[in-house]
Amino acid sequence: MARSSRSNPLALAVLICLGERPMHPYEAATMLRQRHKHESVRLNYGSLYAVVDSLERRGLIEAQETERPGRLPERTIYRLTDKGTAEIQDWLSELISAPTKEYPAFVAALSFLPALPPDTALALLKERAVSLEVELAAARGAREYIQKLGLPRLLWVENEFAMVLKEAEIDYVHRLVEDITSGRLEGVEQWRQMHDEGGANLMAPSPWQHPLDEEVVGKSGTDVKEIS
Repeated sequence: MARSSRSNPLALAVLICLGERPMHPYEAATMLRQRHKHESVRLNYGSLYAVVDSLERRGLIEAQETERPGRLPERTIYRLTDKGTAEIQDWLSELISAPTKEYPAFVAALSFLPALPPDTALALLKERAVSLEVELAAARGAREYIQKLGLPRLLWVENEFAMVLKEAEIDYVHRLVEDITSGRLEGVEQWRQMHDEGGANLMAPSPWQHPLDEEVVGKSGTDVKEIS
């Protein structure tokens, strides 16, 4: 299956729900929420039926029956096809084995950090650290509750991984705050000077241009503006 058809993890989640038993889309969404999978996969009810339609067009699921419970609107029960079963295996294998380039919002913010005055950036980073610590404390409480319920670790490894990432981010943010405050962060003096002088031309090539940028542009003869 083409990578472009695997861009929405909600589609994979629906396939896995139907692999358990036939059900209608809203029931699948309810199952995902009850099992807290919406913490790992963005559960968008507005796009749920579009995802189901796409899976059906691709032959990964098919309508099993249509029912009308009481006075409720008519609803279609879907089941997984053999092609859908194979797609689950292939898609999961790809996700687990092959790292993909992702674009977290915080990474994007860090890449443009010099656009903020240093003192403002410091205050915001400290605020982020506090929020992350609150979230981590809540996650640890949830983990303790899950463990008391006796659920095997296999069923919450995604939460465990999320906690590891959050702990690493907290550690990094604290170190970044310390390095900016102490002046150990290379470039911090130029950063302060730039804003003291009015913060003009925040994307100027000097002093922020990476040395390799000029080399790449020089070899290709292509201006950066043309690439963008």
